[in-house]
Amino acid sequence: MTRIIAGDAGGMRLAVPAAGTRPTSDRVRESLFGALEAADAIDGARVLDLYAGSGALGLEALSRGAASADLVELSKAAAGVVRRNALAVSRATGRAARVHHLGVHAYLLRSAGPFDLVFSDPPYDLDDTAMTADLVALAPLLSDDALVVIERAKRSTPPALHAAGLEEVRTKVYGDTALWWAQPAAESQSR
Repeated sequence: MTRIIAGDAGGMRLAVPAAGTRPTSDRVRESLFGALEAADAIDGARVLDLYAGSGALGLEALSRGAASADLVELSKAAAGVVRRNALAVSRATGRAARVHHLGVHAYLLRSAGPFDLVFSDPPYDLDDTAMTADLVALAPLLSDDALVVIERAKRSTPPALHAAGLEEVRTKVYGDTALWWAQPAAESQSR
């Protein structure tokens, strides 16, 4: 069972697509969101959830006070699940959740941003070249003090953050899951 852990929609159960997604565990989300709240990264943030799956990451942020959440999912079945979850959480919070049914890279090339908090939880089999291309397309859409959280398998190659003008803030491993936190690099902000 996947649920919203805390905030205005705390305890709400979320539907999960029948196949093709890998929901972030409650334990990882609880730890991640505790750290994000400690960093004051959620309240009022414009959130982007890439490869949304069930939408649990973006919707958790919305429940905890984010101003809005844009959730991007390519799978038609998963996008339908995200849409239902987003509607329920939006009703509970009174804040906007928009679902975009298209590929992440296509969305990034069309979006205007800016985003303050981004979750990127791609399929573990997404190759490094595609991951880097997504990060490069994402970089111009970030606010100056944005935070990007990337979830991958622990055995994955670390994301090529510098290629996108990002710098690593921290890395945390939970079992087989690794989270990389990044922000716009100081030199890319001065350009």
